[in-house]
Amino acid sequence: MNNEELKTLAEQLRQPDGLKGIEIADKMNETNIKMTFHSIDRLDISNNDHILELGHGNCKHLSYVLKQKNKLTYYGLEISELMNNEAKRVNQRFIEGKQALFYMYDGQNIPFEDNHFDKIFTVNTIYFWTDPKLLLAELFRVLKPNGILNITFAQQDFMEQLPFTQFSFTLYDNKKINQLIDTTPFQTVGSDTQTETVKSKTGDIVNRDFTTIILTKCPNC
Repeated sequence: MNNEELKTLAEQLRQPDGLKGIEIADKMNETNIKMTFHSIDRLDISNNDHILELGHGNCKHLSYVLKQKNKLTYYGLEISELMNNEAKRVNQRFIEGKQALFYMYDGQNIPFEDNHFDKIFTVNTIYFWTDPKLLLAELFRVLKPNGILNITFAQQDFMEQLPFTQFSFTLYDNKKINQLIDTTPFQTVGSDTQTETVKSKTGDIVNRDFTTIILTKCPNC
């Protein structure tokens, strides 16, 4: 792929659009599903939880979320109108059953009241956050005391091997993400790194190290 094609791919990964965006979303769902399950499994979901996901893509993993416990309510936030529409199409039965709601947002300001969510998770979105401190402050605001926020991301040394990440990606390793978290009131309660073999967005077979960092909101914050 030439630089223009790589730049276009990077833009689609950030915010899928058009027919190509639907194709990219399916590939993302396929290649990222283990990361997504990893993040969900470490949320410690309880019955009746309200769960927020940032950047859900086509959200074909929603059934996995909702089978974790009983009487869960899932909220999805997207910056991509295409992904918002795709998620609604794919998950119409959960919407009709009042188990899922999907919303658009601007990537920074979260359109919910304080202390609304028991659990929050996001997978492979941190590279695109335009103002990480502001967004983390918003996540802290809408999370209930003792709630859990899971951020799942691929490690910087892996991401640097992918040619499209030179375009508008901010990469993280454990040191960098811990430095970012240290600027917030969140407390880190866990971190889990795994390695998997996947096909990259450019079609290559690669070994990927990815991490879920587990944060909580202390009850007196």
